[in-house]
Amino acid sequence: MKKFFKILGLLVLVIVLALAALIGVLSATEYNPAPVVEAETVEAGAAAATAPIPQGAELKLLSWNIGYAGLGKGSDFVLDGGTHMRAADKDTVEKYLAGIAETIRGGEYDLVLLQEVDQNSSRTYKIKEDTALAVNAAYFAKNYSCLYVPNPNTYFIDPFGRINSGLMTDTGLFTSERAERQALPCPFSWPLRIVNLKRCLLVNYMPIEGSDKQLVLVNLHLEAYDDGEGKIAQTKQLMDFLAQEYQKGNYVIAAGDFNQVFPGALEAYPNTHPENWIPGMLEESSLPEGFSYVYDLAVPSCRLLNQPYDPSDTVNTQHYVIDGYIVSPNVTVEAVETLDLGFENSDHNPVELAVRLG
Repeated sequence: MKKFFKILGLLVLVIVLALAALIGVLSATEYNPAPVVEAETVEAGAAAATAPIPQGAELKLLSWNIGYAGLGKGSDFVLDGGTHMRAADKDTVEKYLAGIAETIRGGEYDLVLLQEVDQNSSRTYKIKEDTALAVNAAYFAKNYSCLYVPNPNTYFIDPFGRINSGLMTDTGLFTSERAERQALPCPFSWPLRIVNLKRCLLVNYMPIEGSDKQLVLVNLHLEAYDDGEGKIAQTKQLMDFLAQEYQKGNYVIAAGDFNQVFPGALEAYPNTHPENWIPGMLEESSLPEGFSYVYDLAVPSCRLLNQPYDPSDTVNTQHYVIDGYIVSPNVTVEAVETLDLGFENSDHNPVELAVRLG
């Protein structure tokens, strides 16, 4: 019996030392960029865009959280009440990624804003999704970089592993004078902070032909699994930034995954699974004066990942509208539509926007 407890004690000691070593390494290598840094340029293979945006231009945009091409119709996710952390195999990721690329290339969009795009991550079998999806001039801002992310339930069984992921904006044929990664507040403290996302805005400053004004294009993915305070702080910083840019006379469009439901969304899609994930709420009062939320309630933009998607299972399926746009008063909205793709290749549906500047 003494021998048994001695062996058990040694095993516990080894596990504790291994965990301590892991936390030490992750702390030493924690991703901690400066508040504002230049965004990465994605090699798309196409010629660099040099054209400014014409005055009064009509633009077609697409915003889409692609779920790192690992959260399609057959997927669930451990933090949403499911059991898995990533896609079953590389073939599945490649299949979802091909479907995502087909949608983007088939839409003839002027501007494409994507969230959850992976670069060399274990969960997506080291596929460089940014270069696979970039069509023309594209920019990347990392919001998740960690050497090893464990499974929150099983730690070393079915982990995320290494993650490099972020936001990508493809500016098409239009030039971007400047592209920046702007840090957002992180609501987590050490040690949870070291394995969590470091949220940010990807901001493109795009010149307008014959004008000293710019289109300020903001790509975003706000906090998901916090207690709510992180979303509030990040949303406030976002709104303050949008107001400042509009006061300069610029056109402003923000797009992405807010992880908060838009006004009226809970009436359209009541939350029947509060025991799983609960999004925050966007308030009209949070908007800068004259700004507007732009979204589509006719089709849900996101689903709960508690199980593989089965639209006929209305009891266990939860829908949300958390993806959309914010536009400044000098941007005229012509149309907005959430594309009903049945969550085939991502847990989010893409949202199209047609606007005119001025």
